[in-house]
Amino acid sequence: MTTYGTMPFHLETERLILRPWAESDAAEFCALLAERGKGTPTVEHIRTSIAELLAATATTGIALLPIQRRDEGDFIGYCGLIIGRSTVEEPEIAYELFQRVHGRGYATEAAGAVLDAAVATGRKRLWSTVGTWNTPSLRVLEKLGFERDHVSMEDNGEVVWLTRSLP
Repeated sequence: MTTYGTMPFHLETERLILRPWAESDAAEFCALLAERGKGTPTVEHIRTSIAELLAATATTGIALLPIQRRDEGDFIGYCGLIIGRSTVEEPEIAYELFQRVHGRGYATEAAGAVLDAAVATGRKRLWSTVGTWNTPSLRVLEKLGFERDHVSMEDNGEVVWLTRSLP
């Protein structure tokens, strides 16, 4: 079994800072999840989720990180590596941003930094799974060099599985 390095948990790009979760992110994280249209989780529930994310990071060496705009200093979403439907050896890249910041290249910028962080761990391949309806997300992955692998049917519809080999 290959051991991988721990990904850096503080990433900076021209416009963004990706950093570890803080309890103060709970309210904004709630608001972001509420945009999915399936109700609003409680702040308590989100605090528990943040604690679980931090515990998972300690175990796996990979992380989902909050995204903050460098100039505005505001929380606009998250991006990182998760096990998701995949494995710790070949994790999934995941991201979700507030609708108010869509279309500005933030997801591509954040995911590009996470891709570099994944390369630094020594991993050879990443996955991503996206609903077939989510054209903007599929565009981000295409820009980052992900290629379609297959499509599966799930409870919430069709899901595209994409993969990207790492140098």
